[in-house]
Amino acid sequence: MKNEIIDLVLEKKIIAIIRGFAPDVCIHLAEAFAKGGIAFVEVTFNQKSPETWKNTAAAIRAISDRFKGDVRVGAGTVLSLEQLDLCEQAGGEYMIAPNVNEALIRECVGRGLVAMPGAMTSSEAVSAHEAGADFVKIFPAGSLGPGYIKALAAPLSHIRFLAVGGVSASNAAEFMAAGCVGVGVGGNLTNKEWIAAGEWSKITAEAENLVANCKAQ
Repeated sequence: MKNEIIDLVLEKKIIAIIRGFAPDVCIHLAEAFAKGGIAFVEVTFNQKSPETWKNTAAAIRAISDRFKGDVRVGAGTVLSLEQLDLCEQAGGEYMIAPNVNEALIRECVGRGLVAMPGAMTSSEAVSAHEAGADFVKIFPAGSLGPGYIKALAAPLSHIRFLAVGGVSASNAAEFMAAGCVGVGVGGNLTNKEWIAAGEWSKITAEAENLVANCKAQ
């Protein structure tokens, strides 16, 4: 299962990020993403509001049950063992974090889940990789720019980098060209006005645009 997820990330290249929506909205979003060719969805934990973590887990479970492998779902902003537990129990297949917590990475890998911790510097990236990370998320990629990632990837070509934070359909191809194997994207993929209006086709169109740009590399 773990190798299947890794291979699919390398093939599909895009993880859609959902933050702050109820489980029923998450289902609509996942369906819109899938229609646009995106096979991965990250549902994030809100660190300020622990009372919402059960809703996050419920959204992960709902997506997992509804799409049964057609959309692969995991948890984002995972900072603790409790959140990793919630992810796993809900059927999440991977953990994404904004930081490098070596103990949590090892625990994630030990459970057979895919670990995607976040790093900014070369030291953090190497530490994450040596702890067993399957991918290292460079964050915030939009602020750092493709040039930074290209420089980072030159000596660290053995590490699979994902660009996350400020990535969109307009710049995703640049990050792929700089050496990333994939990207994590929120932005218009979760446009609140479109969601409120039930304009799921616009989100699907945005997903299609993003997929096309990433495939160009």
